[in-house]
Amino acid sequence: MAFPFSVLSLGARNMCKLLFIFGLFTYLIFVSLPNDYNKSKFYVPVVEPRTNFNHVIFGLLGSEKAWHDRKHYIESWWRPNVTRGVLYLDKAPTGDLMPWSDTSPPYRVSDDLTKFLQETNARAPIMIRMVHGIMEVVREMCDANLRWVVMGDDDSVFFVENMIDVLGGFDHRKYYYLGGHSEFIMTNYWFSFNQGFGGAGFILSYPLAKALANDMESCLRRYAQLSSADTITMSCIADIGVNLSPHKGIHQIDLRGDLSGFLSSHPKSPLLSLHHLHTVKPIFQGLDRHQSIRLLMEAAMTDQSRMLQQTICYHKQSNWSLSISWGYSAHIYEQIMPRSHLQKPLETFKPWSVRSSRPLYMFNTRLSSNDSCHAPHVFIFEKVDKVSMGTLTTYTRASPRGLPPCSLTSQYKPDLISHITVLSPPTKRKEMDRCECCDVVGMGGSGTSVEVKLRECGMNEVIA
Repeated sequence: MAFPFSVLSLGARNMCKLLFIFGLFTYLIFVSLPNDYNKSKFYVPVVEPRTNFNHVIFGLLGSEKAWHDRKHYIESWWRPNVTRGVLYLDKAPTGDLMPWSDTSPPYRVSDDLTKFLQETNARAPIMIRMVHGIMEVVREMCDANLRWVVMGDDDSVFFVENMIDVLGGFDHRKYYYLGGHSEFIMTNYWFSFNQGFGGAGFILSYPLAKALANDMESCLRRYAQLSSADTITMSCIADIGVNLSPHKGIHQIDLRGDLSGFLSSHPKSPLLSLHHLHTVKPIFQGLDRHQSIRLLMEAAMTDQSRMLQQTICYHKQSNWSLSISWGYSAHIYEQIMPRSHLQKPLETFKPWSVRSSRPLYMFNTRLSSNDSCHAPHVFIFEKVDKVSMGTLTTYTRASPRGLPPCSLTSQYKPDLISHITVLSPPTKRKEMDRCECCDVVGMGGSGTSVEVKLRECGMNEVIA
């Protein structure tokens, strides 16, 4: 069929129109096809790896004098050739610290800031050195794989696997400042409710850490008259446009005395850190601080996802409530108590400042009681074993309770119980939207032991 005119005779303008119509027609056909046809068979989407040890660096700040006694805190969680980071000391190590231990992080001596401190007439030179450490660790560890910078003290105890899992839920390309409040209300008031307390550790996304490092000298000049490293850090970060994102698993431990009530009712958040363990009693009865940390980390190395997570179940025949703090303690109460009550920590501890009046803490508490129906039988973590069905933790009685039986209890006598075993699933917990539940599955040894099994809570299950 002959066309009434020749395409060659078309002007340039008409030719452009024809090409446009043809291109539009082709595009409409293409976009109407199923999505599978839109992509080349050779196209492979880029998938970022999940956050892992290689993406996180630790900047730890300490003194040569204190490191002699405090190094066991860091060595309890540091994994040589796996964990990445640097310990910054105020001067080169001496004495029994040399040769430097392979189980410790590599060390550096902090930058000499003498001239800068003289220029700024800084109010607290040690605090300036600590904040400046953020820039030093970014400078030292800079590489393309980094996503997060964690800053801590020479006595910070970190639960790194939990930390990595939590950080995997954030977009590391954005600006984040994660940290924890003080447990003591007045400490937050004296310093700031908007700062992360450094001993507990605070976490910066790498883009924020780089921005902070770039502004470090100007920032330290602006805030040279502040006396707290954490407040200076918070102020510098605020000037970049970022505020604190609090996390309930980061613990400054601004408490004193017996920490057992606090550790037995941990919030429903992964445990990320503990600090100030040298200012409280050893966390396990009968052990010193060094031994206590080692025992705690035995449980943590087996299953960090459940570490200190509180699980509550009941033995209705006995009218008992059981509260398990995985890897730390187990309590038996001689009456049925709902989770809403048992999730409040028993006030076995004292505030950081004993002269303060209530309210004292950033959380609700239960007062300790000599009422037999309210005082728990306390069992402490003894050991952890891998078994075919999962992980078995054993808790032994701390000491006799020394109270008569509760009038509400049955013929079963909890005073006879010497130990409790808890079986948890072999897989770690991936979701924290809800706590686990448990069942009392056995009473063995002629009534001297209790067997508990953890499980996911059922649909509409009520823990009361």
